[in-house]
Order: sequence, then C-alpha cells, then structure tokens
Amino acid sequence: MTSGDLMLSLKDVRKSFGPKTVLDGLSLDVRKGESVVVIGGSGTGKSVMLKCVLGLIRPDSGSILIDGEEATKFNADQREAALRKFGMLFQGGALFDSLKVWENVAFGLIQGRKMNRDKAKEIALDKLGQVGLTPDVGELSPAELSGGMQKRVALARAIAAEPQIIFFDEPTTGLDPIMADVINNLIISCAKKLGASTLSITHDMASARKIADRVAMIYKGRIIWQGPVSEIDHSGNAYVDQFIHGRAEGPIKMDVLKP
Repeated sequence: MTSGDLMLSLKDVRKSFGPKTVLDGLSLDVRKGESVVVIGGSGTGKSVMLKCVLGLIRPDSGSILIDGEEATKFNADQREAALRKFGMLFQGGALFDSLKVWENVAFGLIQGRKMNRDKAKEIALDKLGQVGLTPDVGELSPAELSGGMQKRVALARAIAAEPQIIFFDEPTTGLDPIMADVINNLIISCAKKLGASTLSITHDMASARKIADRVAMIYKGRIIWQGPVSEIDHSGNAYVDQFIHGRAEGPIKMDVLKP
C-alpha cells in the first residue's frame, strides 16, 4: 500500500487529560474507498480518536494525515479546507429542531459553502431521496419523525456535500434490529455511490459485520488487532473474542463492584 492509497493515516497518536491517558500510541489507516470500523468498549478512546481527526481535540503527539496532509499542523484555513472533505453522522442524529428537515440536510451547504437556498434545497431533496425519504418529508420538523427517519435525515446531511470521507459515530444506536439493518444498507449504498472512505465507531457487532471491509479493535487507547471483517471470528486475540461475543469473563475487566 502506497501513501497515495490512504485517505486517513494516524501514527502513534497520543492524548492525555491530566493523569489519564486516553490515546496511547494509536495507529490506524483508512484507504481510499475503504470502510473501516473501530470497535471497543466505552472509555477506550474511540470518540477521542475521532475528535482528534476532526480537529476538535489536538493530540499531544503523533501524526494525523488527511489525504496526505499533516493535520496536526493545519492553520485555520487549512483545517476548514480539510473539513470540506468530511461528512459526519452523529450518534444522536444532532438535528436542529428549529429547522425543517430539508434545511437540516442543506445546513452545511448554506452556512458552510454559502450556497443559494434554492440550489441547496434541490440537493437536499435529492439526498433525502437517496435515503428513501420523499420530498414532503423535507417540509416536516425533526420532531415529527420517528427515530429511524431522523437517522436517515442525518445520513442525508452527512452525504449532502458529497464528502470524500464519512465518519459514523454509533450509527445504529437506539434503533430496532430491522431499522438498524436498513441504516447499515443505506450506509453501504451511499458510500459506494460517492466512492467515499468511511470510518465508523460502534458497539454493534451486527453493524460492524455488515458495513466493514476491515475491523480494528481499540483497547486502552491503542489498536490491539485489525484485519478483514471475514477474519474477526478467527482473530486469535482473546480481547477481540471476548468483545464480539459479549462475555463478562475474559481479559477485559469492567470497573464494577461485585455484589
């Protein structure tokens, strides 16, 4: 694999908050057009990793390359240019209650790219169609939608600007198994249509198995195993085996008081 094949590359990224080390030499690559899913328990560093890539948190050390450019040294203009390459589906959807659905989808186009509202609405309705929602849904408020519909609107917003890389933060949280599978299928189809790279973090192994080309497991701030999703059941790693089967007993110890 050459550097030209990489959309995102993290090398030895470290981040601490006071005495607590959250990222402890994390390294991970995402190739162009590849879907990488990072699994791991709560508090293992998944969200902090994502925030470092997005520039919301500055790592203490290490390298983050975005399409070959060192993101840790970006100035404000370079950071803004990099963010234009990103789409993001937030865990809770993060829709604006005060805006209509189509305005939510078009928010980045209007506010970030200063696009004409009529043109932005046209694009928003097209993206809503790609996630299976009709134009009349665009005139509703988010509060009028079911959880599954809200998640589809959030996905439409994530792809509205046709990003090169899309981040998914627990994309199926709060959904029933059938709707979760609908969202997984939409993630695959939308990313494929765009030719986008995707980086997802999730606890949902059904989702990970469905959308991933490659799975990486994070534990105590570093990647302890990664490989093709087809190999996850035969990883030979006790931590991975415990996590994917949801076993209380194993090398991963939960900080809970036993009765």
